[in-house]
Amino acid sequence: MSGDGGLQPATAQTTRWRRITRSVWFQLALAFTVMALVLSFVAKPYVVPSESMDETLQAGDRVLVNRLAFAGSSPVPGDIVVFDADEAWDGDAPAAEDPLRSVLRWAGEVSGFGPSGRHTLVKRVIAGPGQVAACCTDDGAVTVDGVPLDEPYVFEDFPFEPGAVDCTSTPRSSRCFDSVTVPAESYLMLGDHRSGSSDSAARCRVVDADQDCWRWASRDGIVGKAVMILWPIPRWGLL
Repeated sequence: MSGDGGLQPATAQTTRWRRITRSVWFQLALAFTVMALVLSFVAKPYVVPSESMDETLQAGDRVLVNRLAFAGSSPVPGDIVVFDADEAWDGDAPAAEDPLRSVLRWAGEVSGFGPSGRHTLVKRVIAGPGQVAACCTDDGAVTVDGVPLDEPYVFEDFPFEPGAVDCTSTPRSSRCFDSVTVPAESYLMLGDHRSGSSDSAARCRVVDADQDCWRWASRDGIVGKAVMILWPIPRWGLL
């Protein structure tokens, strides 16, 4: 305040700062910075790449992934999880992409409208570290720690008919896989569209499969939990 009660005139530095912060370019840069922080640490959109999660998720759906869902906790059976596939999944990795595809993928990762990560997958958690999974019961159900799972979300499962095409028949049902204990920091992932999903058990649905057939989602590779379908609008809703 001046002696006559008036306000001190703004300094040149203050005036310059106000001019900068009110500019369109500054506000645009600030908006992009905030968006980048949200996408990196809070939530991001993700494009469902295949039909492996039909009919819960359909190819081309845009889902919102909560990146904080497992902060201080871990995924549990039943969660729909987006994760980065490691080298064990390389046989299902997309071919090398051209520069234009790389740019489109980057735009898709930022906006959710376009291709996402080169080898980022979405599946459902069936069993976690230390749990024992197997298939099948006499009724064809997957078990975790000996308890049959109730899986109303499964779509187009492998054929299974007790006494005809089951885990004791020759040939046995492709639904069957031998008992396996999930390693530490790993998760057994299956697609809801069981007969159309290249998932953790895809290479293990044969008699006397080697234990190396299993592919796991690693704890470090988990991006987050899919919580909502954003697009298309008719499919909008919570998961």
